[in-house]
Amino acid sequence: MNFESFDKFEAEALAAGFEEALVREWAPHQIIAMHSHPFDASAVVTQGEMWLTCDGDTRHLTRGGTFELTRGKPHSERYGPEGAVYWVARRSTGNAA
Repeated sequence: MNFESFDKFEAEALAAGFEEALVREWAPHQIIAMHSHPFDASAVVTQGEMWLTCDGDTRHLTRGGTFELTRGKPHSERYGPEGAVYWVARRSTGNAA
């Protein structure tokens, strides 16, 4: 997905069948315990850093790093000393482009 600007990211996400795109901001050193979501997610980190753990594998993501999660996929998140911002496209229905 495009991450030149949020408007472009959102337009591309909607064209790809996602229902919404959001800017998510996370506090420094925030930890989100294992959880899942009722939607598919496709995201790009735009500021800061985070660690995403899924299936026992931890990925360190910085600016430009991307991740995708299918609905119901258990994962945990940890954010760096400056926190993080990412743009995320969400799809809760079965519609895929």
